[in-house]
Amino acid sequence: MMTLFKDPGFNFNALLALGGSGQGSAEVGEVLTAVNAINKAGLSAQTYVETFGKLADRLSKAPEGDKPGTGTTRFRALRASQYYSQALFFVLGSDDPGNEEQLYKSTRGAWDTFCKLSDPAPVTANVPYGNTPLPVWFFRPDDSVERRPTVILTNGSDGQNVDMWTYGVSAALERGWNALVYDGPGQGQLLFLDRVVFTPRWETVVTPLVDWLAARSDVDTDRIALTGLSMGGELAPRAAAYENRIAALVAMPGVLRPWLGFPAEIREILTPDKEETNNIWNKEVVPELSPAEAATLKKRFEPFSVPAMLAARQGKMFTDFYTPAKLVESLDITNVVRRIKTPTLVLDYDDEQFYPGQPRELFDKLTSPKDYVKLSAATGAQLHCSPMAPQEHCEVVFDWLQETLPGR
Repeated sequence: MMTLFKDPGFNFNALLALGGSGQGSAEVGEVLTAVNAINKAGLSAQTYVETFGKLADRLSKAPEGDKPGTGTTRFRALRASQYYSQALFFVLGSDDPGNEEQLYKSTRGAWDTFCKLSDPAPVTANVPYGNTPLPVWFFRPDDSVERRPTVILTNGSDGQNVDMWTYGVSAALERGWNALVYDGPGQGQLLFLDRVVFTPRWETVVTPLVDWLAARSDVDTDRIALTGLSMGGELAPRAAAYENRIAALVAMPGVLRPWLGFPAEIREILTPDKEETNNIWNKEVVPELSPAEAATLKKRFEPFSVPAMLAARQGKMFTDFYTPAKLVESLDITNVVRRIKTPTLVLDYDDEQFYPGQPRELFDKLTSPKDYVKLSAATGAQLHCSPMAPQEHCEVVFDWLQETLPGR
C-alpha cells in the first residue's frame, strides 16, 4: 500500500483523493504537494483541514483568461470540491469544528459550479421524500431523448457528490449511460443543512427516485441499475429487496451489518437499557478518549444523530450514545437479502478494513443470479473501495452492468 501518512485514517482519505486523478476529480501533483506540506507542518486534523481548504480556495477562483467552453474553470471546480471534501472530513477534529457547515457549502458550491459548466449540464431537481426533498443530479451523455440505461449511484455514510463522479458518473457517460446522483438522509445536504439522519428503510429513498426516472422519456425503464459505495453496499441491497424495478444491483462492497464496522470495544457499550448505556458512555468511555479517538467517533456518529452533529460543531462530545447506536444497529439486512431477485454483483477487496468478511457473507446469502469479484492488491486495488484504483473499479462494475443489461 502507498503510504502518504503514517496514520491510517488520514492515509486512506488522501489515497481516495489521489485515486480520483484518473477521473479528473484530483490532480496528482496537487495532492502530493498538499501531503508534503502537511507532513512538513506535522500531521494533524488542523494542518490537514487548512492545507486542503486553502488548495480548494485557490482552485475556486476562476483563472485569468478562461473562456466559457474551455473547461478549465469546470474541472478546477471539480477538484476544488474534492479538496473541500477532504477538509470537511476532518474538520470536527480541527481547531474550528463549527466550520463544518460552511465547508459543506463550499464542497457543494464547487460541485454545483462543475455541474453548471458541464455539457450537457445535469438535470437538477428535488424529488419528494417525506418533509425533505432529495436533491438529484441527472447526468446524460447528450441532451437527446434517446432511451438509455441508467445507473442510480448511492453514496455511503461520509462521502460527497464528487465521489460519485469518480465511482460512476464519468464511467457511465463514457459508455453511453445516464447516471443519477442524489443526497439521501444522512448524506450531503440532507445531513449538513436539512438535519435528516439515516433511515434503515432505504427503499423509501430509492422508490421515489425510480418514480422520477420512470417519468422521463430518456430513461430505459427496463435497464435501471443501482449501485452502493461503502456503506451504500448495505443501503442499495436493502432498497433492491423491496423495489422490484431495479434491473441490476452492485454492492461495493457487500455489507450486511454496518454496526460491525465499528470497533468491538465501541459496540460493547450498547446494552438493552438506554440509561445504563449512556452512563457507561459518559462516565467510563468518554473521559478516556484521546482527542483523535474523540474526533473519529464524532465523525462516525454524526450521520445518525443530529444532536451528536451539533455537539461536535461546538467542540463537545455527544451524551446520548444509545440512540444513534441503535439506529446503526438497525441497519441490518441479514434477514431481507433473500428477498432480492435482481442480478447482483458483490465486490470485495483485499485488506478490506471496515467490513471484512461481510461481502462474501452477503454473496452467500443471495438467492438471485449473482457474481462475486475481489479486487486485488496485485493491481493496487486493495483496501475499502479501491481508493488507488477507481478506474479499475469502474471497469469491473460497468463491464458487468453492460453484460447483465445488454443493449437492444
